[in-house]
Amino acid sequence: MEGLAVLNWIFVVLGWLGGVLVLVLLVMFVQDLLQKEHAVRRNFPLIGRMRYFLERQGEFLRQYFFAHDREELPFNRATRAWVYRTAKNVGGTIGFGSTNDLREPGTLIFVNDPYPVLEADLLPAPPVVIGPDCEHPFIARHILNISGMSFGALSAPAVRALSIGAAKAGIWLNSGEGGVSPYHLEGGCDLIAQIGTAKYGVRDEFGNLSDEKLIDVAQRVCAFEIKLAQGAKPGRGGVLPGIKVTEEIARIRGIPVGKTSSSPNRHPEIANDDDLLDMIAHVRELTGRPVGIKLVLGSVHPIRSLCETILRRGIAAAPDFITVDGGDGGSGAAPQLLADHVGLPLSEALPILVDTLMAYGLRDRIRVIASGKLVTSARVAWALCVGADFAVTARGFMFALGCIQSMQCNKDTCPTGITTQNKRLQKGLVVSDKAERVANYARWMNVEVNRLAHSCGLTHAREFRRHHIRIVTEPGHSRLLSDIYPYPHKSV
Repeated sequence: MEGLAVLNWIFVVLGWLGGVLVLVLLVMFVQDLLQKEHAVRRNFPLIGRMRYFLERQGEFLRQYFFAHDREELPFNRATRAWVYRTAKNVGGTIGFGSTNDLREPGTLIFVNDPYPVLEADLLPAPPVVIGPDCEHPFIARHILNISGMSFGALSAPAVRALSIGAAKAGIWLNSGEGGVSPYHLEGGCDLIAQIGTAKYGVRDEFGNLSDEKLIDVAQRVCAFEIKLAQGAKPGRGGVLPGIKVTEEIARIRGIPVGKTSSSPNRHPEIANDDDLLDMIAHVRELTGRPVGIKLVLGSVHPIRSLCETILRRGIAAAPDFITVDGGDGGSGAAPQLLADHVGLPLSEALPILVDTLMAYGLRDRIRVIASGKLVTSARVAWALCVGADFAVTARGFMFALGCIQSMQCNKDTCPTGITTQNKRLQKGLVVSDKAERVANYARWMNVEVNRLAHSCGLTHAREFRRHHIRIVTEPGHSRLLSDIYPYPHKSV
């Protein structure tokens, strides 16, 4: 009897649940009939809703089931898997050959030497000094470093892991335009403080550059970077959606809680090259730190104009470094129009920058930092061959933190806890574990860049030149980079 009573109770509950389900479906059916926004739902109530669900799931299904290993954008599965293995310190070896098609245009092929350098003769890439004439020069120890990612765009655990991992690997971390937060300082790594158009972290109550705050920040950083543009959105200031502006972030940035943080599309006080050089000189003299700029190129003319202005004012007026970001960059929220169609990719922009600096005799004065999809050691080595001194990556280190390319950076729903301020989602990011992965990825990237150099007969990666790499220009045919981009002669 008791069994029958329990069974009867179960049937009653199921009946109630079924009734509720029918009622919910009926309400949804009526809503679909009456709403005027979606024609599919109006014509096909209930069933039409499946279209939107499947559309949202499509990018995830393609990523795991349908896309080939090397056909996804912005980063394919093979590239992501290589970064994951490197960050986990389990090696980048494969079996039975590569899936990389060496006939595909754009493929990089390094020119190996028949007599590579013996392991006994190998040397690490030497440090390079940024701003040697500054009161406090910055000795940068490694080639690959962490690009600008703000606290706000990234979660506190993510920034903490980056800071601790960077310190372990001996690389620098760029603060991003959101200002230097306590989490950037936690690991004790080398820091570059970025000054964005809103001047978060170094602004006064009116949004102007604060000398007092500059001096204070300078005590904790190695250099300053004045951000003119970034690859994801040239001509548009940084955007932090209001849902991610917590009380802590609002306090650090000096903005209202819960309100979208939109930086000006340029520095109001910088309208030309002279204004830019004035700000560089002011920050450098005030802080004693090296000062550089971050820009995106659309043509050769802006960098020519800047070089001519530098020569007119004197070579000491030059920035200590220039970070050139490719138009294919992007790790946060950006308008699709700008991300899709504005700014040269790094493959064009970097040769333009290096060649122009060489033509004007400024290459030895200004360090060049390459940025934009440089997540593998081969791409970093390519940047060195072109003429960069350093490379930085944001998304490479996001992958090291566990990013799965869910394309939700502009929302507060990142499933890995990297780009969300949702505390529940942040719990999935264990700082100690991810910091170790950041350090592993940084170490192996710098080691493997040197390994590529050794296979080309060089003692270290800073000896790379354009004749050490070939680019596939059409299926089955490659050319030396030195033939595609011959070194210019000094013209000024």
